Amino acid sequence: MPYKHGVYITENPTAISAPVETNAGVQIVIGTAPVNLLADPAGAVNKPILVNTYAEAVAAVGFSKDFASYTLCDAISASFQVVGAGPLVLINVLDPAKHTTALEETTVQVNNKAALLEQTGILLNELKVKKEETPLTAGQDYTATFDDDGYVVIALLESGAGTGATTLKVSGKRIDPDKVSEEDIVGGVDVSSGAETGMEVIRQVYPKLGIVPGLLLAPRYSSKATVAAALQAKCTDINGCFKAFCIVDIDSGETGAKKYTDVKKKKEAAAVSSEYSAAVWPFAKVGDVIYAGSSMLAAALAYSDAQNDDTPNVSPSNQSVAISAACLEDGTEVYLDQQQANEVNGMGVVTWLNFNGWRAWGNNTSAYPGTTDPKDRWIGCRRFMSYAANTFVTSYFQKVDGVLNSRLIESIVDSENMRGNAFVARGVCGSYRVEYNEAENPASQLLDGHLVLHMYMSPFPPAEVIEDIIEYDASALETAMAQ
Repeated sequence: MPYKHGVYITENPTAISAPVETNAGVQIVIGTAPVNLLADPAGAVNKPILVNTYAEAVAAVGFSKDFASYTLCDAISASFQVVGAGPLVLINVLDPAKHTTALEETTVQVNNKAALLEQTGILLNELKVKKEETPLTAGQDYTATFDDDGYVVIALLESGAGTGATTLKVSGKRIDPDKVSEEDIVGGVDVSSGAETGMEVIRQVYPKLGIVPGLLLAPRYSSKATVAAALQAKCTDINGCFKAFCIVDIDSGETGAKKYTDVKKKKEAAAVSSEYSAAVWPFAKVGDVIYAGSSMLAAALAYSDAQNDDTPNVSPSNQSVAISAACLEDGTEVYLDQQQANEVNGMGVVTWLNFNGWRAWGNNTSAYPGTTDPKDRWIGCRRFMSYAANTFVTSYFQKVDGVLNSRLIESIVDSENMRGNAFVARGVCGSYRVEYNEAENPASQLLDGHLVLHMYMSPFPPAEVIEDIIEYDASALETAMAQ
C-alpha cells in the first residue's frame, strides 16, 4: 500500500439508477413493399428493418406511389413526407419467391439504343430479353435499370448482340402484391425451421434492434377482421414483458362504412374492441394522394410524442394534421361536422374534423363504450401506463439477480420516485409513486427470490368537454341605467 500524505477523495457511483428511456412512439409497420427495386429483393422479406429517414426507407424496401399495392410506402410517406415523424421499423411480407406473376412475352420499341418496359414489379434476375429470337445476356448485351416510376429501362450495349435492334421481346416475372393475403400479414412460425413471418416478426424487434415496440399498424390490411384481431392480440406480452398500442382502420372500402352512421356496425363486425387499440375512420387525403387513416394517425401520434419529451400521455385529438380532406378508400371526400364527428367518437373511433384546419378528433380507445375505466378508455392514459411499465422493465432489468436486500429495494424505489416526481412536476400525472409494501412481500416469497413493488399513478385524462355557462346579468343593466 503506497504511503499517503495529503487530502484524498474517493467518488462513489450514483445510488440512483438513470432510467433507460423507451422511444414511446416507434411505429412497427407490417405490410408490402416494392422490393423488386432492391439489389437483393429476398433480403428484405419478413425482417424488422429500422429506418430513420425517408432516404433510408427507400433504400431498405423500395418506394412506390401505389400505396394501395405497397402499404409500407403509405406509412413511409405519411411519416416522413407529410408529418415529419420517425423512426419506423418496417416488416415487409411480400416475398419475391412466393408472390409473383408471369410476365407474358411482350414487344417493346427501341429508341436511341434503349427500350422502356412500362411494367412495375419486374424482377430483374428473372428478366429475359431477346432480339427477334436471339436471347441477349445481361451485362454483356444490355443493362436493365429502373426509372423513377419503377419501369425497366433496357439499354443496349454498343458491342453487344442487340446492336441494331428496333424492337426487343421481353418476358419474365413480376412481384404481385395482390397475391399477399391476410394470412401473410398475420404470419406464423415454420414448424421445421422456426422461421417467423408477418406479425410474428414483431418478437424480433427488441432483441435485434433494441427498440421497444410503441405503435403497431398494418395500413389498409387492418380493416380486415383477421388482421385487426391479430394486431390487438400482439399488443400485450411482447417478449414476455412489453406492451404496445395498435392503430386499426375501420373499413371504408367497397363493403365498408360509406357514411358515419355505418361505422359502429363495421367496427363491431371487425371485433375491434381492445383497450390497446385505437380505431380510425376514414382515410385521409393530401392533395390527390390517399393515405390509410392508420398511417396518418400513427404518424401524428409519433410526432406528438416527440414534441412532448417522448412521453405518450397526450391525446391525438385536436392535434393539427397536414391533410387536405378526409375520404373513403376510393378517394370520395367526407366532411363531418362536430356533431357527426362526436357521434363517431362515441363509438370508440377516432376521425378527422376540419375546424379551423384539419385535425384528428377522438380520445377513446377501441374498448369504449364497452369500458369506462379511465386507464383503458382514454388513449393518452392507456399509452402512458404501458409506457411506464415498459420503461420500468428496461430501466431495472440490470437489477435482476442482484442481492435482494434493502439497498436494492431502495435504489429502485428512489430512482422510480424521482422519475415520478418529474412527471408530476411537468403536469403529466396527478401522482406517480412506487412503494415497497411488507404485506405484499412475505418472508416465504422473498426467500424464493421474488420481490414485489407497487406502482401508483394517475395520468390526467383529456379535457374532452369545456362548458361555458352564459347568463344575462339583469342587475348590471339596472345599475348601468341608474347612473
